[in-house]
Amino acid sequence: MKRFAFKMILKPGCKDEYRKRHDEIWPELAELIRSTGVCDYSIFLDEATNTLFAVQKQRGEESSQDIGSNPVVKKWWAYMADIMETNPDKSPVTIRLEEVFYME
Repeated sequence: MKRFAFKMILKPGCKDEYRKRHDEIWPELAELIRSTGVCDYSIFLDEATNTLFAVQKQRGEESSQDIGSNPVVKKWWAYMADIMETNPDKSPVTIRLEEVFYME
């Protein structure tokens, strides 16, 4: 199983709204993410910098980062664009992180 990590930027003052929207994640989006092989997905917030740190465990070669052309994902991006830093297509600005240490 592979691990995949990336970071995103939350706009200031949006922590509660971000949490609320993810507590109410759309079932079709959750199923789509699972269908890529993601079986464990966490997002943490560094409140000092508004940096979101995401970690996924995945089976296979795909991750949630590989489904951007799906209409459900595009709709989610548009829904989240007002509270996150985004690219012109409304996808969240993501920065892939290199794993430099792991201990099981």
